[in-house]
Amino acid sequence: MTIKRNVLLNPGPATTTDTVKLAQVVPDICPREKDFAGLMKGLRRDIVRIVHGDERYTSVLFCGSGTLNMDVCLNSLLPEGKKILVANNGAYSSRAVEICEAYGLPHINLKMPVEQPVDVDAVEKTLVDNPDIAVVYTTHHETGSGVLNPIREIGAAAHRHGCTFIVDTTSTYAMRPINIIEDNVDFLMASAQKGLQSMTGLSFVVGREDLIRASAAFPKRSYYCNLFLQYDYFEKTGEMHFTPPVQTVYATIQALKEYFSEGETAKWARHTRVFEAIHKGLADLGFRNLIKREYQSGLVVSVCYPDDPNWNFEKVHDYCYERGFTIYPGKVGSAKTFRLCALGQIDAPDIVEFFKVFKNAIDSFGIQVRYDS
Repeated sequence: MTIKRNVLLNPGPATTTDTVKLAQVVPDICPREKDFAGLMKGLRRDIVRIVHGDERYTSVLFCGSGTLNMDVCLNSLLPEGKKILVANNGAYSSRAVEICEAYGLPHINLKMPVEQPVDVDAVEKTLVDNPDIAVVYTTHHETGSGVLNPIREIGAAAHRHGCTFIVDTTSTYAMRPINIIEDNVDFLMASAQKGLQSMTGLSFVVGREDLIRASAAFPKRSYYCNLFLQYDYFEKTGEMHFTPPVQTVYATIQALKEYFSEGETAKWARHTRVFEAIHKGLADLGFRNLIKREYQSGLVVSVCYPDDPNWNFEKVHDYCYERGFTIYPGKVGSAKTFRLCALGQIDAPDIVEFFKVFKNAIDSFGIQVRYDS
């Protein structure tokens, strides 16, 4: 089977291998069969292995996107009468605030500049001033901007004050190396279509089993999106409580095999090569970054629109898309940016080919890459 290969430079879903795509073509099976439950058991174990969790940690699978994980963790892990502190420096932490608001969860929205990492001292001060905080939440990599947050230091501050630390690692998991123990993380989350280079529809939470069990006594704010209820059903039956995304499970099992075959270090080195190739291509054309290099995650570059009236993102996007390359709009407040991302099964030669197409687009539309200020 010949499958057209597109190079996705958007922040997910990511470019996949043909072997991952074709892993979905399997005989029909009822997901309540023991054979399928066995696959899920191995999948849960491997998901924990990627972040170097020990026997204290488990994974809980859900059917949905990464936002579902945020919903699960925020509504499930807050004790009665306590607050959540959201260290917020971007669009995805702002989404966590919106979830708190939707559930009516007591929370503090600690807003910070979107172009900079979370200020750990500000987190510490807020924890000192608010002893009723029980949960600290942040995003490891704010995909809207490309800023990387210092989760190890934030987690240490959370633990000094007896708080549970939750991190959205949707756009770093299985890319940037993470050690859930050394990074002081109690719960992290991701979905299959990004770092694992699998398909959409499967998401998961990795976290401390003792804290999941303790959350059984917390208020039940959701039925479908309750962490303990899903965990408990897995432990009792080996199955998801509700219908899983069967084909995505098969694709993800294949993606995990490919992840471990490539290896954590080699995979991160490949993403780094792609990231550096993106920066080189942008610099050669004269484009400007929004975020300082030292703040960047190594996975997403936010590129400022040039100050030329001929620049039209949609036209440039469509030109590249028609030739097999996908670029993506920015998401940093009112800043006019687009994003190029180093996710997926791509390598530096793909970026070299992309910039040939991208330069042709710029030349075709008569765009001058200049900045007036």
